[in-house]
Amino acid sequence: MKKIIAAVLIFLTLCFAVPSISSAQVRRHRRYHRTFWQKHRDKLTVAGTTLAGAGIGGIAGGRKGALIGAGAGAGTGALYTYKIRKRHRHRRY
Repeated sequence: MKKIIAAVLIFLTLCFAVPSISSAQVRRHRRYHRTFWQKHRDKLTVAGTTLAGAGIGGIAGGRKGALIGAGAGAGTGALYTYKIRKRHRHRRY
């Protein structure tokens, strides 16, 4: 049962990575109405990594493990979102 839950949580974590990869594509048309994902991308990424970390930590170590996992997930998600991810990609045409 724990293996199934761990596999589902890992799958959900990967699902959060897919929209950020696909949003990096260059669009030629200017969009005046941003989608929900575009408006709240940073918050959703950090929330997703927090939930995934808490789930994996909960499976591994119970309630205390869930707290540690949530902290680790939030920290890595924030680190990626605000420091590592390249925001400005310049392309030459």
